[in-house]
Formats: sequence, structure tokens, C-alpha cells
Amino acid sequence: MTSTAHQPWAGATTVQPVLSAKGVTKQFSVAGGHFTAVDDVTVDFHQGKVLAVVGESGSGKSTLARMLLRLLPVTSGQIIYEGRDVTHIRGTELRKYWQDVQAVFQDPFASFNQFFTVGHMFKRSLRLAGQGVDTDELIARCLGYVGLKPDEALPKYPHQMSGGQRQRVMVARALMMNPKVLLADEATSMLDASLRVSVLNVLQDLRRDLGLTVLFITHDIGQACYLADEVIVMEHGLVVERGETDKVIFEPQHEYTKRLLSDVPDLKGSLKHRV
Repeated sequence: MTSTAHQPWAGATTVQPVLSAKGVTKQFSVAGGHFTAVDDVTVDFHQGKVLAVVGESGSGKSTLARMLLRLLPVTSGQIIYEGRDVTHIRGTELRKYWQDVQAVFQDPFASFNQFFTVGHMFKRSLRLAGQGVDTDELIARCLGYVGLKPDEALPKYPHQMSGGQRQRVMVARALMMNPKVLLADEATSMLDASLRVSVLNVLQDLRRDLGLTVLFITHDIGQACYLADEVIVMEHGLVVERGETDKVIFEPQHEYTKRLLSDVPDLKGSLKHRV
């Protein structure tokens, strides 16, 4: 099966997407030439939906996420946000974009300054974003979204929290910016099984309760299928399969997708009654 980068999704909505990648390619210079990490990928993200990008290490999924976040420049193609080309915006425009499109990364511990409490980190983030009014109420509300209590979380240093608590704190910090899109790049990969489920449930609740659009980057197709409305599968920088989650699970077309599913033998049975 060839790349389906320009083919429409089965069941795709005609409503304008919140965020899109249009034919994006990323090449890196290597000895003797170029390495193509992402090859002509087009994908849309719609309000209130969870889209998962699945692939093994080196598939290009994290590179795609970093281009969407404008942390990596594209070699070619466009990033479109709310109908506007943001591929080359800079300065104030880029900072505003980063407030609207927030990210949670793989290692929650590395995202903290180990010498500051959670409360200090939150207040500093809000000051840098220019939000200095009613911050206590905002912080409490965002911690509540992820199931944490201010009096328990804010006085703590990172080493005093579990991995799941730290990841929830990072989600809460992202929510304080009132984003429209949340990119979670391998956000559960360093957590044990029970903590992974708790973070996945938080993301699911945020999608449902806040209408948040979520891009979930993962190597684990089981997590993707548990959480996502739609799935795209990447291999060697190409989108090799895409579709609504149930269709990808029960009617996979590409051999690579079938192999990923075979690594989770009880997946189909466990997801027959998923919410």
C-alpha cells in the first residue's frame, strides 16, 4: 500500500479543521546527502477530537509533532492554524500560537526545574504569558481538571511527586494557557500501566468536557486505540494507514499496521466495548 497522505479520511468532517499539516516534509542533512524524516504528510485536526499518530521509533511521528509546534522548521509544506498559514510566523505571533497550541512531552521530570515547587512554576508560567490576574483561581481550576488538589500539589517539589502526578501537573500547566490544541508526545511512555490509564483518562475527559483538540503521539497502538477517534500510522516518514479508530483496529489494510496490532493480541477483544 502506498502513502495515503493526500487521501481524505473515511468519515472525515467537512468542518474547517483547527490545525492542519499540508504536505509537510522534513529533511535533515547527513553525510553524503539528506535524510527524509517526514515525507509529504497531510493531516487535519478537528475541534474536540483526539487524533493519534502511531509508529515505531524513527517513523517520523515526533518530528511531525515538532513541526506542528513550530519547534522545527518544515523543509516544504504548510502548517495551517484556524485557516491561517503559520508556517513562518515569528515573534509575538509565534508566542501567541504557542499559547493556543500547547504540548506535553515524554519525560515529566525533565520538564521541571528541580529547585522550584509546582506553585512557583505555575506562577512563573503565567507571568511569562502575561496572565497576572486571578491566577490562584485559574491554577486551582486547571489542577481540578486533572484530579489534583492545590493544597496537595502546589507546595511540592518534583521529586516529591509520582510520575503520574508530575505528568498531570504538566497537563494542568498547559491548560492554564487556555489552549485549543494539546499535543501529547509520548506523554505516557515513561509511566507504569496504571498511571498510563489515569493520564489517558484525563486526556479523554478534557476532550469531552472542554472541547479540547488532542494530538496523541505514541508507539503503542493499544493506547492510541483506547483514546483516539481517528488514527494515522506512520512508517519511515510516510502515512501508511489512516481512518476512524474502529476501522483501523478491525479492518487494517497495511502490513505494518497489522504487525503493530499483532503485538497487542488482546486488543480487539478489549476494545469491543470501549466508550
